[in-house]
Amino acid sequence: MTSSILVLGAGMVGTCTALHLQQRGFDVTLVDRGAPGQETSLGNAGLIQREAVEPYPFPREPGFMLDVALGRGAQVHWHAQGLWQMGKSLLGYLHHSHPLRHAQATAAYSRLIAHANNEHGPLIAAAGAQDLVAHEGYRYVFRTSEAFDKAAQRAEDLLARFGVRFQAENSAQLAQAEPALRRPLAGAVHWLDTWAVNDPGTLVQRYANLFVARGGCLLMGDAASLRAQGAGWSVHTAEGRVQAEQAVLALGPWSDGFIRTLGYRFPLFIKRGYHQHYTPSASVRQPMLDAERGYVLAPMQRGLRLTTGAEFAPIDASPTPVQLAKAEALARELIDLGQPLPEQPWLGARPCVADMLPVMGPAPRHPGLWFNFGHAHQGFTLGPVAGRLLAEMVSGEPLCIDPAPYSPKRFG
Repeated sequence: MTSSILVLGAGMVGTCTALHLQQRGFDVTLVDRGAPGQETSLGNAGLIQREAVEPYPFPREPGFMLDVALGRGAQVHWHAQGLWQMGKSLLGYLHHSHPLRHAQATAAYSRLIAHANNEHGPLIAAAGAQDLVAHEGYRYVFRTSEAFDKAAQRAEDLLARFGVRFQAENSAQLAQAEPALRRPLAGAVHWLDTWAVNDPGTLVQRYANLFVARGGCLLMGDAASLRAQGAGWSVHTAEGRVQAEQAVLALGPWSDGFIRTLGYRFPLFIKRGYHQHYTPSASVRQPMLDAERGYVLAPMQRGLRLTTGAEFAPIDASPTPVQLAKAEALARELIDLGQPLPEQPWLGARPCVADMLPVMGPAPRHPGLWFNFGHAHQGFTLGPVAGRLLAEMVSGEPLCIDPAPYSPKRFG
């Protein structure tokens, strides 16, 4: 068995991949340009989403599409340059979002999500991170009865098909559960098995600390310097050039730029997102999605985090936090947000694939190179199971999930 391996990218997916390879006896070097968990894994809503068994499809409702085109609402914002650059992949995303193809993607996606809590749980315990995690669930809240009734029916379907537990809460029950709400709402779907993390970046750092405590090597380095060297791979780090027999690429939204240098053209694109922290006089008790408006409020150590929907823009485009302003105005309708902390809004990118499934497996034309990226909105949730599955493939042991739907070879 190959004994040495590089893992490039110390977000949730890369760090968990390093941990699982380490558990299987590999000599692992984890490389990132910064501290673990300080890029994409830092800025999410901090949710381990057991309820997220369906990947997010491209919205197909004509009214929604018109709102997006005209720049109305807070759920989607776009840059013309971004649409131009990602046009082919976005058309593929629309194609795969057809109900029949989305159902096929859900069948594969849900098998990963089913492992989320069981894989995070042992790592949380081993890393001493219990203080970061709450197990009281996550709410979708609804402003209209029509939307609430439809969502409750959908939740019943997900319970029957995937065992996702929930509680439907009427207006009075929601008001009692969340007294900070300043106006009546129609109701909520309370997902009971979702876990909330009050500092996502710190959870990844705790996992990385566990990796180091177990003898792993964590180095600062430049993934762009990865080169085939002899029968293996090498990368430049702050301690010089490091060589290993194999390498794993887990660079999240930066993966596409790197694999293009190797000649791969996968249908990848990004969705950018923003967050801002506030200091409300009374915060929500559990994270909540304002489901008809498209933003999340999540209690964090730094305050109440407001996260936005999707922005289609180049990864290096200047910030345009127009969605954040719209989401703030909408959130103030529900709670007294207080003042934002005196800091610039956070901006990050989600690594997406047109068929809504991650890319996990051996690089088709580069022996010894492995891919583990494209987890879209759920890299934080799927990091441990993605790391386990990739490590099982590398080590040649029995696999917890059939990896065929996620294979890089599916793109030809």
